[in-house]
Amino acid sequence: MQEEKAMSEKFVRLVEVMKRLRAPDGCPWDREQDYMSLRRYIIEEAYELIQAIESQNIPNMCEECGDLMLQVVFISCMAEERGDFTISNVMDRLINKLVRRHPHVFGDISVKDSDDVLRNWEQIKTAERKGKDEDSSYMAGIPRGMPALLRAYRIQERAAKPGFDWPKGDTAPVLAKVEEEVAELKEAMACKGKEDVAEELGDLIFAAVNLSRHLGIDPEINLHRACEKFDARFRDVEKSVEKSGRPWKDYTLDELDEFWKEAKNK
Repeated sequence: MQEEKAMSEKFVRLVEVMKRLRAPDGCPWDREQDYMSLRRYIIEEAYELIQAIESQNIPNMCEECGDLMLQVVFISCMAEERGDFTISNVMDRLINKLVRRHPHVFGDISVKDSDDVLRNWEQIKTAERKGKDEDSSYMAGIPRGMPALLRAYRIQERAAKPGFDWPKGDTAPVLAKVEEEVAELKEAMACKGKEDVAEELGDLIFAAVNLSRHLGIDPEINLHRACEKFDARFRDVEKSVEKSGRPWKDYTLDELDEFWKEAKNK
């Protein structure tokens, strides 16, 4: 009980600090911010938290959780000034949503596994949207501003909810679709314009994301790992070039590829 009281007091103190920063005699930078200006910081803080998680840096994870929490408190304090909503409204809506969408915990619904939980969650969300006369499509609620790779993954997940998907556990038709898109891209590159090529390339990437989903691999995380791997190997190539004393322009691609192979062997 004492710990809960201390936690409540700390949260109240956090809100008070933010309000003080936004006060007329507070921080000029904090006072200048608005909803739109905070968008970039929300994205940056989310990615910094992801990086801390991936590197398993616990102190950084703790700090970045605080930085991300700050953005919610910042927006809520700003909203209270405008009369839009308060941090209390935010918490009320979140609590109600969590209870409402977990009837297997807070109600009398039975579930067998996490797949059942996700199906119930989507059904409840759809019913909520219909009750508010909002977009009730399975695609509703996927932000257009979401990174394209993640958005493709979410769109495919949603389409699979009502059964618009290849059979689970059978990747053969999904891989065939990727190969089909590769063939269409080659055809476009051979005899069509840039717009057609771009469209076919987009279809290929979308199909590759779908294959990733069926393989149980998160494409966003997987591509990030591929980027990290390329980054590390290219740095090794740079070191080899620097060590040789020859400028980059004097190297042929075959010679640079030898450095690349050495980096891979490491």
